[in-house]
Amino acid sequence: MPRVHPHAVVDPSAKLADDVTIGAFSYVGAGVELAPGVVVGNHVSVTGPTSVGPRTQLHPFAAVGGAPQDKKYAGEPTRLEIGADNQIREGVTIHRGTPQGGGITRLGDDVMVMNGAHIAHDCQIGSHVVIASFCGLAGHVTIEDFAVLGAYTGVHQHARIGESVMSAANAKLSKDAPPFALVAGDHARVVGMNGVGLQRRNFSDAALHDLKHAFHLLFASKLRLEIATARVREEAGSTPEVQRLLHFIETSTRGVCR
Repeated sequence: MPRVHPHAVVDPSAKLADDVTIGAFSYVGAGVELAPGVVVGNHVSVTGPTSVGPRTQLHPFAAVGGAPQDKKYAGEPTRLEIGADNQIREGVTIHRGTPQGGGITRLGDDVMVMNGAHIAHDCQIGSHVVIASFCGLAGHVTIEDFAVLGAYTGVHQHARIGESVMSAANAKLSKDAPPFALVAGDHARVVGMNGVGLQRRNFSDAALHDLKHAFHLLFASKLRLEIATARVREEAGSTPEVQRLLHFIETSTRGVCR
């Protein structure tokens, strides 16, 4: 039987697993599904349609599943999907999708969203991601697995953050941040390779060597991007991690930080 504080409000149509906990003065609305082990702290708002995966914790004053902040939105049915083992900290806001963006905002598994961060409509967040305090993600942002955004990072709508990117605090990303990069600055640029993050993922010495060479050609050599990518493909293109880096760059529509 779910443990619901007597001062919480739960819509009769909400679907709660037997071991869900809901704290005082929280609201769980219609169309919400809470999986086993979910903990909703006090003063939390969860509106639907929203699904929250197993063992995810929502901390005080988080507000998730609200309607998108988009003037085109006209009340169409859209969703928020939050995966397993996530930490949604104090004061976080996460909005549902829009029809124009596919209708779904998604968070993967093992994501930590620190206090005061905002995730807008249609964002697609991978797994094992850290979004630090007061980050702001505009609509349609994509963040791939293992990325870490430093505090106060701002991300422009439709921008992509590649896997294992580390952004410095206060970075402002209007272009795509390429995988495995350290990015920093008010107009963010690549300042190096995220070697610590890649070692934590147990990348092989060969992969680290080839990625380091690719980063030199792409971001430090001053070669034109087309020439640099051709060189990387010729000299290190057989490495899967380098292939993923090149694919990300070649599929960018906004351009990449350099």
